[in-house]
Amino acid sequence: MDPVRNPYAPGAGQRPPELAGRGRELDVFDIVLERIARGRPERSLMLTGLRGVGKTVLLNTLRSQAINRLWGSGKIEARPDQSLRRPIAAALHMAVRELAPRHRAPDRIDAFLGVLKAFAQRGAPTGRGGAAPKLRDRWQPGIDVPAASGRADSGDIEIDLVELLTDAASVASDVGTGVAIFIDEMQDLGPEEVSALCAACHELSQLGAPLIVVGAGLPHLPAVLSAAKSYSERLFRYQRIDRLDRIAADQALCAPAEREDVEYEAKALDLLYEKSGGYPYFVQAYGKATWDHAPRSPITAADVRVAAPEAEAELAVGFFGSRFERATPAEREYMRAMAALSLVEGAADGGGRDDMDAAVPTAEIARALGRKPASLSPARDALIKKGLIYSGERGTVAFTVPHFGRYLRTQPA
Repeated sequence: MDPVRNPYAPGAGQRPPELAGRGRELDVFDIVLERIARGRPERSLMLTGLRGVGKTVLLNTLRSQAINRLWGSGKIEARPDQSLRRPIAAALHMAVRELAPRHRAPDRIDAFLGVLKAFAQRGAPTGRGGAAPKLRDRWQPGIDVPAASGRADSGDIEIDLVELLTDAASVASDVGTGVAIFIDEMQDLGPEEVSALCAACHELSQLGAPLIVVGAGLPHLPAVLSAAKSYSERLFRYQRIDRLDRIAADQALCAPAEREDVEYEAKALDLLYEKSGGYPYFVQAYGKATWDHAPRSPITAADVRVAAPEAEAELAVGFFGSRFERATPAEREYMRAMAALSLVEGAADGGGRDDMDAAVPTAEIARALGRKPASLSPARDALIKKGLIYSGERGTVAFTVPHFGRYLRTQPA
């Protein structure tokens, strides 16, 4: 098979050639946009799921839907070491620039940009003793208008964000459209920032304002939001993004291949689904390796078996290994104990099953390591901060990466 024609695209946030199995999510968002356009109340949207299920790809696709409807849009990726002010100001700046050519009153745009500048500069970091911030920390948005005074500049992120987003929604309303802000890795926001976003979305929903936030994050994102504001459970529409079912996984493989006049044998598709578990990133990784190794069409199960070790070796280095290397020896010990305890046994046919990892009680990990639970808290908390594990329910932890437990069980201690 010609590797130049290989249609598969395993990559972080890289859109696959066939976005299979996500039709429901796209339809739901279309309805949200249409309802808001008609002045109907709607909730902001939160996408949750493990790494490798395509949350970032879906987030980008939803943004394209908003752009196609002439909405203003901006996207940020949350980082635990960065304040929300600068990135969300940059995202709103981009969104309003998209709306400005259709606005009849340029002074309204300038007024909003003045508020935006004040919001961003109010939270600008300063050096020791109130010195000016370093050049890399300065926000330089290219806004020519002076910063406004008395609006979104109190220094309280919750008050300021509510005022800023309300003003942005007002600008969108002037041109008969809306604003959508997309936030990836949303679980990495600080508690005050999560609380501020919830408060802003709550205010906007009460006003019926045409601005929504679309967030994406790990499975414990709902718990993060709920800890910030108790009403967040009713404030957002939550959508769990999971692995593909068999039909969608086959479509993700077959549709791009058919466009290149290549077919798969049924047993090859059986084996590819078994290897990938239906996780979109793995589907692309195994599909790419299989294409490169297959001598001709149709692609057979034998071709998959020959190619699988190469796909697994690449995943071991780029997908699993890079994450494992970020952990300290104590954190690796903790994860190895998790992996041993999380092994799921018992397939429907009575055989062993090693394709997924269950949540594990932290007390069981402590017992397995012969330690007191409190002594393991630093390792657990560091792994959660690094995004390697999450706590979906109190007293339990699970891997954020599918198949990570299986990978750890194959590694020498």
